[in-house]
Amino acid sequence: MRLALRNLLHDPTRFVVTSLGVAFAVFLMIFQGSLLIGFFGAAAKVIDATDTDLWIAPRGVVCFDFAATLDSRFREIAQGISGVESVNPISVNFVGYQIPDGQHRTVVLIGADPKVGLRFPLPYLPDSGGALEPEAILVDETNVPELEIDAVPSAVEINGRRAHIAGIVHGFSSFLGSPYVFASYDDAARYSRLGRQRAAYLTVRVARGYDVAAVKDKLALELPEVDVWTHAQFERRSQWYWVGKTGAGAAILTAAVLAFLIGLVLVSQTIYATTMEHLEEFATLKALGASKRFTAKIVLTQALVFCAMGGVVGVGSAIPVVKLAQNAVAWIYTPLWLVPVVLLPSLLMCMLASITSIRTALSVEPAKVFRV
Repeated sequence: MRLALRNLLHDPTRFVVTSLGVAFAVFLMIFQGSLLIGFFGAAAKVIDATDTDLWIAPRGVVCFDFAATLDSRFREIAQGISGVESVNPISVNFVGYQIPDGQHRTVVLIGADPKVGLRFPLPYLPDSGGALEPEAILVDETNVPELEIDAVPSAVEINGRRAHIAGIVHGFSSFLGSPYVFASYDDAARYSRLGRQRAAYLTVRVARGYDVAAVKDKLALELPEVDVWTHAQFERRSQWYWVGKTGAGAAILTAAVLAFLIGLVLVSQTIYATTMEHLEEFATLKALGASKRFTAKIVLTQALVFCAMGGVVGVGSAIPVVKLAQNAVAWIYTPLWLVPVVLLPSLLMCMLASITSIRTALSVEPAKVFRV
């Protein structure tokens, strides 16, 4: 251990540069991982906020945001299926939003009734016992500047109809470029001009004592024109669409892999150069009878020191940068488990980088030390 540290500190500039290289790789992996995890969460945030077991969606709908419409008869049929406790509609529409000074925006209007879930953002009347406030909408805090909201409540227009912003919600930012706006189901139907009978989705709550999979099969049999998904299936469907089909997820994953490769190459070159500079020392050790295990341990220790120093710096810089980035990308998120998940491949990266150096150190001839 002492010899390994002495070799590293012999050239402090190289030691610092290599540690910063590992730190940069760790930083990139944490940052890109936070983007990917946050992207997954944002892609299914509205779905996750519902308290439902099953989703009925128009055939072929790939994600929550790009919805179609269902005929009212599907709700009536679903309600009559054995094991179905309740069926609640959700509407999703792109609509026009206008502030008093005449500026227009396009927003995603999401309408639902209170039974859809306690975590679902709905414009409740204060101290009303659950009654919905008429002509009220809610917006996420991240969209306040974009929608030019100066005060709450404030008057706006949705598709040319009067509305007012009743409150601000948290954690429902959209990455579509069009902000989410939440309203009661009746108001959303009126604003979108589709009518109350035309829903985008039907959420189904299964009665206690009934198997969710069995009820799902019954619904699929009775409603062959639509898709029936469990809550988890529809979440994954939306997430994988945005991550796999749009190219955004592939770009994030590619950046994380590149970060790993950059760190691998940088650490490998530096450790190899350090080993080559000290070949005579390794030859001396072998001439004195040092085992191969002892020699390999020295090189491996050097790699682990690089990993430890770079990991601490990388994690220490990534966390505050992610928090700062939330001002621009609200949905970026770093869970606690991401740090060890990133550090493990970083450790692997440093160990892989030391393989070539270990082979070189083990292959040096003891007689080299006696050559002039």
